Amino acid sequence: MDHAFLALPLRRLADAALDRARRLGAHHAAVQVVRTRSGHLLLRNARTAASSDTARTGLSVRVFTARGRGFASTVELTAEAAADAVDRAWEVARSGSSPTSFSDEPVHHDAEWVSAYDVNPFDVPESDRAALLADWSTALLAAAPVSSVLAKCNATQENRFYADLAGTTTTQQNVRVHPQVLVAGVHPRTGVMRTLRSVGPPTARGWEYLGGDGWDWAGELAALPDQLAAKVGARPVEPGVHDLVIDASNLWLTIHESVGHATELDRALGHEISYAGTTFATPDLLGSLRYGSDLMTVTADRTAPHGMATTGFDDEGVAAQSWPLVERGVLTGFQSDRSTAAAVGAARSTGCSYAESASHVPLARMPNVSLAPAAGPCSTDDLISGVEDGIYLAGSDSWSIDATRSDFQFTAQRCHRIRAGRLAEPLAGVAYRSSTTEFWSSLARLGDESTVTAFGADLCGKGRPAQAAAASHSCPSALFTRVPVHHVGDAT
Repeated sequence: MDHAFLALPLRRLADAALDRARRLGAHHAAVQVVRTRSGHLLLRNARTAASSDTARTGLSVRVFTARGRGFASTVELTAEAAADAVDRAWEVARSGSSPTSFSDEPVHHDAEWVSAYDVNPFDVPESDRAALLADWSTALLAAAPVSSVLAKCNATQENRFYADLAGTTTTQQNVRVHPQVLVAGVHPRTGVMRTLRSVGPPTARGWEYLGGDGWDWAGELAALPDQLAAKVGARPVEPGVHDLVIDASNLWLTIHESVGHATELDRALGHEISYAGTTFATPDLLGSLRYGSDLMTVTADRTAPHGMATTGFDDEGVAAQSWPLVERGVLTGFQSDRSTAAAVGAARSTGCSYAESASHVPLARMPNVSLAPAAGPCSTDDLISGVEDGIYLAGSDSWSIDATRSDFQFTAQRCHRIRAGRLAEPLAGVAYRSSTTEFWSSLARLGDESTVTAFGADLCGKGRPAQAAAASHSCPSALFTRVPVHHVGDAT
């Protein structure tokens, strides 16, 4: 646990805030201290182009009354400032006219949690971090057809202290890293430039991740030049209806947008209409909506090792847990916080409350949302060998989805035609389009555990004012039949 964070007067701040809330007559109150350290390092063609190492710390309070709820925050970490924040939150709450209920939860006394990592990236000198990215870049620049390389690594350390009037007190630390490499190459005759991005995912690990613990960076970097050469020479796809073998490195984003966001309970209750829309998956359809084929089982999880949404407790003191969202193709669950759980009569929250910082109001944010693999043996090559004429897609790229999380389009970093069960020529401009339920109903075959990888997003936006959160999505490769494919122009 970070000693600088633990040196803050956390208990004194909590006591000052909760004592004031108690004296004012609050039905419930919570105080949180959040410290986020962010490190960014960018190299262009093996030379450092930008770097930063920043930290922000603040305190927030939430107060619940018979008339409503209030929120206030401060960057001044004194008992007086904490009590003043409660006064400000109290004024907001008492001016309301809509009392807010929230689910009852077990009390957790002095609980601590630290994410699983070996080497905190902030303990590694910047010169050492830059040297590793420079070595990666130099090796890539020596290979044809690579003409330029961008290499970056983002690191985050979050420390959170939470206490409420019920008696729950939690102290937590989470570390995440996200290395990424982008190579560019130009076709020698046409002059068309293509880019290719590494697919190694962000993860809740430490600096050891860049050394190969959890991802084969050496293998991926060695393969990038040949993959870029294939992409530079790729021909445009012909629009039509195709069977698709989608690698986990691409499918995770479709899960994120069409299942993860679609099963957020606050969205289903209309809370995101003004910013990011609603969802077709509403509470009245729980247990009856046919989301996809019988092969589709999706689980939400806040406990998965190295998951970016993994935690010990959420920002309302709710213990992390896992639960089903879709079982054998049928909608069976949602993601909730304590207020949205109470709104639909659920006995408990699923523990999804999260705020980007102390200056943001906690929202119901996405957990790790994952698609279960096949039980029997089935490799990605097995999926491809079963396709007579189709397309293979790997690596996430651009995407769009409508305001009800239904109609969508996704593209990929790398695409190949499948002919007679084998990968054939590379393709450019491949975009698959469908509606959520039609697409998942076309799921015809799943890869086994050997094809599973946890990919994810570390800057998923939601809410007004917008705030970012991180989530991982574990999934296998999969075969989808008769999916409409379009050409999206000369995308890089």
